Amino acid sequence: MHESKRKISMPSTAHNFRGYWGQKKKKMTNFDIEISTPSPRSALTIHSLYLNSFCHSQFPLHAQKKMVACFSFLFPLAPFFVTLLFLILFLEQISYLRKKRNVPGPNIVLPFLGNAISLVVKPTRFWEVQADLATSLGFSVNYIIGRFIAFIRSTELSHYIFANVRPDAFLLVGHPFGKKLFGEHNMIYMFGQDHKDLRRQIAPNFTPRALSTYTALQQIIILQHLKSWERLSSESPGKPISLRLLARDMNLETSQTVFVGRYLSREARDKFRDDYNLFNTGLMKLPFDLPGFAFRNARLAVERLIETLSDCATQSKKRMSEGDEPSCLIDFWMQETVREIAESKTVPPHSSDVEIGSYLFDFLFAAQDASTSSLLWTVTLLDSHPDVLRRVREEVSRIWSPESDTLISAEQLREMKYTQAVAREVIRYRPPATLVPHIAMKDFPLTESYTIPKGTIVFPSVYESSFQGFTEADRFEPERFSEDRQEEVIFKRNYLAFGAGPHQCVGQRYALNHLVLFIAMFVTVLDFKRHRTEGCDEIMYCPTICPKDGCRVSLSRRCSRYPNLSLN
Repeated sequence: MHESKRKISMPSTAHNFRGYWGQKKKKMTNFDIEISTPSPRSALTIHSLYLNSFCHSQFPLHAQKKMVACFSFLFPLAPFFVTLLFLILFLEQISYLRKKRNVPGPNIVLPFLGNAISLVVKPTRFWEVQADLATSLGFSVNYIIGRFIAFIRSTELSHYIFANVRPDAFLLVGHPFGKKLFGEHNMIYMFGQDHKDLRRQIAPNFTPRALSTYTALQQIIILQHLKSWERLSSESPGKPISLRLLARDMNLETSQTVFVGRYLSREARDKFRDDYNLFNTGLMKLPFDLPGFAFRNARLAVERLIETLSDCATQSKKRMSEGDEPSCLIDFWMQETVREIAESKTVPPHSSDVEIGSYLFDFLFAAQDASTSSLLWTVTLLDSHPDVLRRVREEVSRIWSPESDTLISAEQLREMKYTQAVAREVIRYRPPATLVPHIAMKDFPLTESYTIPKGTIVFPSVYESSFQGFTEADRFEPERFSEDRQEEVIFKRNYLAFGAGPHQCVGQRYALNHLVLFIAMFVTVLDFKRHRTEGCDEIMYCPTICPKDGCRVSLSRRCSRYPNLSLN
């Protein structure tokens, strides 16, 4: 590369800056500039340099004079602005250290950004470092985009935070900038009596009758996608396929069908998928709510998604008021709502179509990304633990056969004890949502010696708790959930994948059923081989965790023929 150097000398010791300048289809010129912070005495020198530059430029003379006048006015003020900037940065650093006190965490942070760059570029490494720092006290601190954060490693401290979701303690936010992204009407931001009332209204959505309706829908969609995965793999023999996006599409269709069923047209489903992809992308980007940025695109996509789900609520209310039988989650919900309205002649709180659409989006977010994470880790872990895979296949084959052309019943699902243990162990070993962000509404005494400042974003780590207490917690061992060992009872406080306290996941039975059904059908109808490469099992955030390679596998049909499943 052609290089040319030019040097601008200043009256004081200088800092070196190296840069590159170039235009399209032209060679870039490398140059070094030695320049110092201007002092009043050097302002005239700088002014002269710029004046000389302008005299040789293509600017009209009157424009050059205006620019020179501007520089003449600004340069004497340069020391003031530089001093002000350093003062702001100094005060910001002092504020951080005052909040940090003697808690483990970085002693120096970048202005405003803090450690946001390392969090976005290498999130896994960022949280590993925070966990290491938290070893001594059970928590550590950091600074991200102008916000002081606290990482909670201790299980007991995590429970303490989960139990104190209230106006004068902590607000569950789900995402550091979630309220702006998800909208106002979202159940994760509710607490107190409002939250209790809403959970009571949601209860009919997860009765045994409702869950039985969902399992039938889940199986039909799972089978359709397994067949398409096998066909896709057979079209490229020897070339593995990545399951990450395929599993996400399967879960999105499952969630849409289970939650709002017939109320989404095919065209609406396609638009829904596109908007959800925009939402997923924006979750992992910096929160710049400006045109063209991923966060803005995500926020607008959420508004459209909620509008679509609100329309589904309107249609379901009408159908349930006409006495039809429920065929999806929104029907079970609206059936109970319509009954309450008929009996009390008043509309229950939190029952407007927009509110219900927002709550449905909350369900969708929880079911979609968390389930995708668990499915990918299931395939990964079954491949690396052939004895576990063999035992699952033996159990399922005793209970259900693809050649029977029947759906797996609720009773058969309960009989699959070992398969259920595998599902629970997958969720413990790789909890999908590793962190549950809260915001401190007031100064809150976390320990006897440390009070969390108001406005702090607090991250209880579900992942860290999953590796505390359990016998040989670093091992993937489904037997820990057997009737003999019952570690889910003994170490219940450490099993936080579904949360704890008033905001514990209301749909955990649905999520477990979905995972068990997938395991039973996947290992029975398909043979699979993981394409392993160096680092393929490392954790990647997207936004829940998944294998770094997206779980690349080769698939082939295992059963003599695919089952013919239907709702009739």
